[in-house]
Order: sequence, then structure tokens, then C-alpha cells
Amino acid sequence: MLDSYCIYNGHLISLYEPAISFSNRAFRYGDSLFESIRYTNGKIMFLADHVKRIKLSMTTLRMNVPAEFTTGNIESLILHLLEQNNIKQDARIRLTVFRNEGGFYTPDTNDISFLIETEALETTGYQLNQKGLWVDVYAEIKKQINKISNLKTGSALLYVMAGITKTSLKLDDCLLVNDNGNIIESISANIFVVKNGTLYTSPISDGCVDGVMRKQILDIAAQNKILTFEQTLTVHTLTNGDEVFLTNAIKGIQWVGQFKNKFYTNQKSVFFTEKLNALAK
Repeated sequence: MLDSYCIYNGHLISLYEPAISFSNRAFRYGDSLFESIRYTNGKIMFLADHVKRIKLSMTTLRMNVPAEFTTGNIESLILHLLEQNNIKQDARIRLTVFRNEGGFYTPDTNDISFLIETEALETTGYQLNQKGLWVDVYAEIKKQINKISNLKTGSALLYVMAGITKTSLKLDDCLLVNDNGNIIESISANIFVVKNGTLYTSPISDGCVDGVMRKQILDIAAQNKILTFEQTLTVHTLTNGDEVFLTNAIKGIQWVGQFKNKFYTNQKSVFFTEKLNALAK
């Protein structure tokens, strides 16, 4: 069997080499952050935005940001890892940052370690799903609105529980709600609603993850003079829309076919997927 590698604190190690102890704070307390990053057509997509987001998140969590934690350095490490893992085509890259071990809830240090992993993908480029997703609301646990609501942390039990519900109900995805009962995102994506050609998406202030792909869609919309509003989304917003699509860094865009008794088209989803693939060239 060929060995597979990851990068731990800048050093290439075997995936099978024990590098993280049982006292790791990501394991014990979810004291960690992560980025899922797409590699396609020889390009690491939107890496500067991913690095910027994780550094801002580290600051929010009062983690110390090493001086060498730059886009250029992270890019070099990722490209080296892809080469060592013999990944030529598309890949999912995961960058995880965690506070160094020590202490109980109160940490002994705010210094960090980081891990980079790569996984080959079977698809090439951003591919829109042929069949629309069937989604519904998961409201058993509501997402609180606070200063860490917008971060991608290792504390993900809400998303795990929503995923279990998705499976039990045989849905393709679940939509999450905040303290106020407003729809904010799906299990692993931001959400957009299209009505009369205008885009609507949940504002960051409502507690959704501040998605990198969400940012790209907003930028593409602005460049193409598509009217966009960041406003609170409700069940009525969705059932009154012409189109609903989900966005994340790995899949790009996934269009929703059905929500409750409402069925949707996918014209804008096709448009934005084409624009994303143009950026990957």
C-alpha cells in the first residue's frame, strides 16, 4: 500500500504516524478551526480568502497567529502535499488549526498547531447537481447568535445532529434556524433565494457561517449587476422564491429542487456555476 501524507506544523508526515495526543484540545473541547478548500485545474481556489478568514477567526478565539501563517506559505505547503500524495486532478484540502494542549476549559497557552490534509475528488471542476436537492428545516436545536456563530469551528454537534436528522428523514440536506427561528444556512452551505432575478441571502448578523463561496457569489453578482440583498430569510421567503441554491467551497453550487410543497428551477444556479468554472481556468 502506498503511504499517504499530511502536513503537521509545516512538516510532512505519514498519515499513519501518531502526531496528536489524547490531550489535544481539538479532541477534548472542540478548540479548533478549519477550512475546506477546493483544488481544481491546477489552482487552489480562493486561498487568500480562506487564509484571511481563518486568521480573523483565530484572532476572535484569541489564538496567537504565527508570523509565517501567510497565504504564500500555506500555498507552498499545500502544493508540496498534493505532489507527495500524487494528486494530479481535483482535491479537497482541509486546513485545521487548534490551540496547543494544556489546561482544562481554560487553556495554558494560546499558541497553535496546524494540520493540512488532502483528498482526491472524482469530479473535475464545479459540477451542478442534475437532480435538485430535497430539503427541509431542522429546528430541534437552534443556532445561537453570538461572536463565534460565523466561524467554522470544530465544535460541530449542531451540524452532526442535523445530519442525523437528514439521514433519518431521507432528505438531501437540512436548513438550520437561529434563535429567532429564521433560516440561516444548511448543514454545510450558505443559502441563496432567487425571486424575480434578485438574490437574497441570510446576513452574517443572523448567525450563518461567513462562507468563502458565499463571498464569491456576492462578488460575481455585483460584477454582473445582479441585485442582491442580505436580509433575514423565513419559510415564507423560500416558498415565495423562484429558485433556491446552496453554496460551499468544495461543491460550489447545489440547487434545491423541493422545499416542503414548493418546487424550483435552476437558471441562476447554472449561471453562477459557469462563472465559477471560468474563475478556475
